Amino acid sequence: MSAYNQNFVPPAAAPANGNQGSSLVNGLPGAVPHQQPPPQAAAAQQYLQQKAQPQLQQQQFQQPPVPYPGSSNNSSQPPPLQFNSNIVNKFLPPSSTSANNGAPPPSTLPSHLRPPTANGPTTLTNGSNGANSAHSSRTASPGLMSVPQQGGAPPMPQNTQYAHGAPPPAALPIQPQSVASLTSNMHQMNLNRTNGQPSANTAPTPQQLQQVPPQQQQQHQQPLANPMTGPFMGNKPPNLNPSASRVIGSPPTGGAQPVPVPASGQRIMYGGTPASNDQQNNNLQRAAPPPGAGTAWPPSLPKAAVPGIPHPMQTQPQAQSAPFAPPQQYQYGQAYQQPLHQPPLPQQQQQQPAPPPGMFGAQTSSAPLQYQAQPPPPSMQPQGQHPYAQPQPTSGPPQLGAPVPLNVAQQGFSRLWGQDTIDLMQNRHILSPATLPAPKVVLHNQFHESINCSPSIMRCTVTKIPETNSLLQKSRLPLGIVIHPFRDVNNLPVIQCINIVRCRLCRTYINPFVYFVDSKMWKCNLCYRVNELPEDFQFDPATKTYGDVTRRPEVRSSTIEFIAPSEYMLRPPQPAMYLFLFDVSIIAQQSGYLEAACSVLNRHLDEMPGDARTQVGFICYDSFVHFYSMAEGLNQPHEMTLLDIDEPFLPRPDSLLVNLKECKELVRDLLKLLPKRFAHTHDPGSALGSALQVAFKLMQSSGGRITVFQACLPNKGPGSLEPREDPNNRSAKDVAHLNPATDFYKRFALECSGYQIACDLFLMNQQYSDMATISGISKHSGGCVHHFPLYQKTKQHMVDSFRMCFKRYLTRKIGFEAVMRIRCTRGLQVHTFHGNFFVRSTDLLSLPNVNPDAGYGMQISYEESLTDVKTICFQAALLYTNSEGERRIRVHTVCLPVTSSLPEVMHSADTEAIIGLLSKMAVDRSIASNLSDARDAFINATIDVFNAFKIAQNLPSGQSGQLIAPRSLALMPLYILGLLKHPAFRVGTSTRLDDRVYAMDCMKTLPLDQLMKFVYPELYKIDVLIYHARNSNASTTEEDDEEEPLPEVPRLQLSAEHLDSRSIFLMDCGQLIMLYVGLNVPPDVLEAVLGISSTAELGDYVYGLPHIVSAEYDILQRFLLRLNYDKPYSALVQIIRDTSTAKGQFIERLTDDRSESSLSYYEFLQHIRAQVK
Repeated sequence: MSAYNQNFVPPAAAPANGNQGSSLVNGLPGAVPHQQPPPQAAAAQQYLQQKAQPQLQQQQFQQPPVPYPGSSNNSSQPPPLQFNSNIVNKFLPPSSTSANNGAPPPSTLPSHLRPPTANGPTTLTNGSNGANSAHSSRTASPGLMSVPQQGGAPPMPQNTQYAHGAPPPAALPIQPQSVASLTSNMHQMNLNRTNGQPSANTAPTPQQLQQVPPQQQQQHQQPLANPMTGPFMGNKPPNLNPSASRVIGSPPTGGAQPVPVPASGQRIMYGGTPASNDQQNNNLQRAAPPPGAGTAWPPSLPKAAVPGIPHPMQTQPQAQSAPFAPPQQYQYGQAYQQPLHQPPLPQQQQQQPAPPPGMFGAQTSSAPLQYQAQPPPPSMQPQGQHPYAQPQPTSGPPQLGAPVPLNVAQQGFSRLWGQDTIDLMQNRHILSPATLPAPKVVLHNQFHESINCSPSIMRCTVTKIPETNSLLQKSRLPLGIVIHPFRDVNNLPVIQCINIVRCRLCRTYINPFVYFVDSKMWKCNLCYRVNELPEDFQFDPATKTYGDVTRRPEVRSSTIEFIAPSEYMLRPPQPAMYLFLFDVSIIAQQSGYLEAACSVLNRHLDEMPGDARTQVGFICYDSFVHFYSMAEGLNQPHEMTLLDIDEPFLPRPDSLLVNLKECKELVRDLLKLLPKRFAHTHDPGSALGSALQVAFKLMQSSGGRITVFQACLPNKGPGSLEPREDPNNRSAKDVAHLNPATDFYKRFALECSGYQIACDLFLMNQQYSDMATISGISKHSGGCVHHFPLYQKTKQHMVDSFRMCFKRYLTRKIGFEAVMRIRCTRGLQVHTFHGNFFVRSTDLLSLPNVNPDAGYGMQISYEESLTDVKTICFQAALLYTNSEGERRIRVHTVCLPVTSSLPEVMHSADTEAIIGLLSKMAVDRSIASNLSDARDAFINATIDVFNAFKIAQNLPSGQSGQLIAPRSLALMPLYILGLLKHPAFRVGTSTRLDDRVYAMDCMKTLPLDQLMKFVYPELYKIDVLIYHARNSNASTTEEDDEEEPLPEVPRLQLSAEHLDSRSIFLMDCGQLIMLYVGLNVPPDVLEAVLGISSTAELGDYVYGLPHIVSAEYDILQRFLLRLNYDKPYSALVQIIRDTSTAKGQFIERLTDDRSESSLSYYEFLQHIRAQVK
C-alpha cells in the first residue's frame, strides 16, 4: 500500500456529518473539514488563496520534478491531496536553504492544546463520543500496562495504519505567512508520513485560538486516575518558559527520532502518547488562551510530560529509520491511546527540577554525575536497565542552532541563580570544584561586590541574612561569622591621618558601604546616623590632591589599616618582650627537645620581630626554678636557683630581661650552654606553677609574651597535678576529664591578661600531661598551643616538624596589647565568642598578643527585625601595637544582603563557615556537658537543616529514597562525618586524652582554611602531574624560559575505592602530607619521583623527598609549594608504601569508608535520610 504524507488528505475522505465545502491549495481540490471555520476566517482564507495562487504556480514550474516516494509508478506528481499549511508552516526549518536531515519526533500534542467542546465530551470524527468510542482513553486503558521506557514521550510510528476505516484528518485554514515559501520548502522538509495523519507537534495559530472560548478548555479535561503517582514524583509540571522561541531538546540517543528546529516564534512543543486518527483530527482545532494570558500559554502539560518519569504507554526504543520507511506494526493500545489530562496547576507549584537526559528528546549531558539530573526511581525504569544507569555522554561540541537540552538549560539557570539542588543518595561522589569555593555575595552593586571583605578573612554562615529571627529558626541554620583578623595580607593599605573618621554614635569606622549625603555629610551603615566629614577628608593621599571623597582609600577597600594617633594609647607603646620557660626535668632531657629548641632560637634570633628596645629572658625549671642573669660586664650568663617554690620571688629586680641588641652574644652563649647544663641531671620534678608565677612578676610591668616548653605532668609546687587518664578507657563512648582539674592555670591566665601578658604552650610530652588543665594558660590569655606527642630526638621527622613550627613561631609578626571589637548593623548583636581570648565587655575581646595564625568565631543573635533593611554589615576593628612600637588599627568590613525568602536563605548557606562555627560550638558543648551530646548535636543539626530545606521547597514527605540538598549544603553531611571521625569527637577508637584535647583546641583556634584540611584532608592522584611533566618536557625547547602552569589535579573523596596499585596518591592533612605509593607503580615513575627502582626499597617510615633531577620531581615540588602556600609553614612529607606498617595512618583518614566503630559516608546518608521526615 502507498503511504500518505501526514500533512495531506485524500479528496475522498469526507466527514461523517456530511458537511460539504471546498478549498483550493496549489490548484488541488481539497477535502471538507469536519468543522467549518467562522465566516470571517473563511473569507480571509479565500482571499489569501486567490492572491497567493500565481506565486505558487510559478514556484512549481521552477522546481525540477522529483519522483514522489511511495508511489507505484515513480511519478513525480503526488496523488490529489488536501494540503494542511498550518502543519507545514510549523515544521519549516529556520532557513529555506538548510535541509533537515532528521525526521520530526513521533509524538502527539500536549493536553492543553486539545480541542474542548462546550457541551459534553469531545465528539470524535466518526460521530461517537468519548464514552462509547473504542479510541477513548477509557477503552484504551489496558495500554497503561505496556512496558515503559526511559524518556518523556513514546515514539510515534513512522507509518501507522488507520483502524476501523477512520478518515484522515482534515485541513486547517491557510496562514498568510506560510504561502509564499510553501512550494520552495516542500522537498526540504522531513515530515512523518503516517497515511495522511497530521504531525503531533504542531502549535495553534491565532485564528484557531480564537475559535473556541477559553471556558471550554476546562470542560474538555476529564479526571483520570494517575498510575504514576508515588513518592518519587509530584503532581506538578515543570516550570517551563512559555516564551521560548526554540525547541528545548535535541536528538536522543538510542534510536529515537530527532526533534526538528521550529521556526522563529514557535512555541515549545512536547510529545505525549500516540493518539488515534480521530483524536488527532480533533487536535487540529484549538482553544484560545484565557484573556490576558499573553505568554503564559501553554497553561499546563499532560501528565506524560512530568520530568523524571517515563510515560507508562511508552514502548522500547525503535530503531531509527528513514523519513519514509515502511510501516511498522504497533499494538492496538499503543497506537490509539490518548494522553492523560490534568488541570492547570498554580504558578508556585510549577517549580520542578529539569527532566533527566533523554526525556522529551533531550540530548544526554556530558557533565559530571553531580551536575546531571536525577534518574527516575527503580520502579519506573525500563526492564533490563539499571535503576541508576546514566545515558552515555555525547562527544563533540554542540552545533550552531542545535536544540538545547531542557535539563541543562534549567540547571544552568538554577546554578546561575544559585538555587540548584542535588540528590545526595544518587550522587555519592559530591566533592567537585563546583562545591568547594566560597559562595559569592551578591549585592547588586558591582563596585560593592568587588571590594567586599575577602572570604579568607571574614565569612558568614549565610550570604543572605534572614530578615527576622523566626525566618532564621525556620531555616535551622546557625548564624555567625568566622574571622581571621590578623591574617598576612599582601598590599594592605596603610593610612596615616590626623583624624580617623568614625561615627559619632556607634563609633563605626568609615568604610566603602556608607552613604554619602553630599561632600560634607555621610550616613553610617550600622546605626544610620548622619555624620559630618572633616575638611581634610577631601584630600586624597594617593594623588596629593583635593577631590572626590569617594576616591579615599577608606571607602575603596574593605580591609584597611590606620596608624593610630596618640588618643588611642593609654600608655606609651610597649617594646617587644619575650620570656622563654624550659622544662629541664629528666623526662624533658630524655626527649632531647631542648637541644633543638635552643638551636632554632639561636639561628633565628635576629629575625624575631622587634626594634632596638626588644628584650629577652630565660628561665629553666625542674623541682626548682633557675634564673639567668646577663648583666652588663659579665663574660657569661650567671645562674641563680630558687629553692622555695611554694612562695617564689625574683632573686634580683634587673638583668633577668635584657636588651637583645646589647646582649646578643651573652644570649647566644646561654643558648649553647643550656642543653649541656642539664644533660646529666636526673630530677623527675616539674614546678611549672612556680615558674609561671615568677615569670608573671618579671613581665607585669611592661607586658609581653611567655613561651612555655613542657614535657611532663607538673608535679611540684603550686598547680601540681595528678594523672587522671585511664589508658584502658581511651575508646569508651563517655570521655571523661575534658575539664581542667584545677582553676589555678585559668586564674593565672586571667591575671596575665589584665597586664597584657600572653602565654604560649609547647607540649613535648611522652606520657599523659593533662593538657586539659595546663592549656588554660593559653586559652584565657590569647595565646596558642602546639603539641608534639611522643617527641624524641631520635625521630628525625618529629625534630624536623618541630623546627619548622618553632621557626614560624619566632619569625611571624605579632601584635601586642591588642583589643578587638565586632560591630553589627542595628538589629543584630554578638552573643557568643569562640577562640583564645578574654572577654572584657559585651563586645570587646582582650588579646594581649595576636598572631596571624589565630582564628575566631562569633554567634549572632537578633535584637529586632530587619524588615526595613536591604543590607547589613559586620565590622571587626583590631587595635594593636606592632613590634616596632606603632599603634595601629586594622578594620575589616563585610556587607551582606537581607532576604525574606526561606529558599534563598537555604541556598545561600556557606557550608565551610557552618562547619567552622559548629565545630567551635561542639567543643564548648563537650566541655560543658559531654562528648555524646556534642556528637548528637552534629547529627541533629544536619537532620534539622535538611528537614527545613524539604519544607522550604515543598518536597514530598515520607521515605522517598532521596535526600535532596541545595548545592550550597551538599558537602555538609560529608564534613559532619569528618568531624564525627576526627580525633576530637570520635568514639570507639583508642585516642589519647591529650591528643583529643589538642584537637579540640585546634577546632577553636585554627583559621577556616586550615581547619577544613584538619577536618577533611585533600586527596589527589598525581598521575596527572607525571603525565604533564613528560609531555611538556618532550614539547618544550631550550628557548622556553617561562615556567608552565601546573595542570588541574582533580580532588578525590577520601575513600579506598579511588586507590590504585599502579598510581601514587597525595593526601594533604594540613601539617602532614602523605604520599601513598601503590605496589605496582611503574619503575620508571619510581625512579623519576623517588629515586628508587622498586617499592621494596622503601622503609616502613620514610619522611621527606629525596632530591632527584627530573621533570617529574620538579613538577611534584611545584605542586607541594602550591599546597603549602597558604600554610603557616611547610608540611612534613611522609612516604607510605602499600605494604608498610604505616599504612594504617593513611587508611584511618579515609573517612568515607566504614570502620569498626563508624559508618561509611553512604551509610551515614541513609541514616540522615531515614531521620528526615
